[in-house]
Amino acid sequence: MAFSTAPARFWDRAAPAYARKPVPDEAAYRATLSLVRGYLRPADRALELGCGTGSTALELAPSVGHLLATDLSPKMIAIAEGKAAGRGLDQLRFRVGTLDEAWLVEGSFDVVMAFNLFHLLPDVPAALARVDRLLRPGGSLLFKTPCVGESGPIVRLAIPVMRAFGRAPFVNFVTQRSLLSAVGGAGFEILETGLYPKKSHSLFIAARKPDGDEPAARHLA
Repeated sequence: MAFSTAPARFWDRAAPAYARKPVPDEAAYRATLSLVRGYLRPADRALELGCGTGSTALELAPSVGHLLATDLSPKMIAIAEGKAAGRGLDQLRFRVGTLDEAWLVEGSFDVVMAFNLFHLLPDVPAALARVDRLLRPGGSLLFKTPCVGESGPIVRLAIPVMRAFGRAPFVNFVTQRSLLSAVGGAGFEILETGLYPKKSHSLFIAARKPDGDEPAARHLA
């Protein structure tokens, strides 16, 4: 099962511009980081999927015991490693790879994170099933992704055209409902949701793999 239909060379070409691109909404980004940190523990072994050029990994690494940040693009990972150089983050490691990799050992992570990734995956339920296998019982799934299926008609029409000319990757037109259904269907307990920025389609979900105890659900926005 391949968890991405976009070839690495697409993201390799995009990497330099991606690294220079400013965060569209700094306040929403900081709010998301704060939410995520609330679920992290100093002893956690964490995995970030689709880490891009590593900016978020650099922010979150001090909150965990070990963070493995992965991306399918070698150039993205090279830029991320350059950013991390000299930062003294011994608990942070970058590696080229996707959810397919056999070296991702099942049951070895306390936390799996992904930011702006799930709308790029062709089979979200399959990806969530793989995440479930990677997590230890009671482990956390923390992700945010745009619900492209709730965008306006211009966006939904433009993406296939751009993709035909090699200007856009595959995009899964997920919605809030489809994502929440997929997360619940994979057996996760949904702890918290929210839109960041609030007037957007960018959905944050915090969920937990059951360990036999009922989780204490937090506010559902």
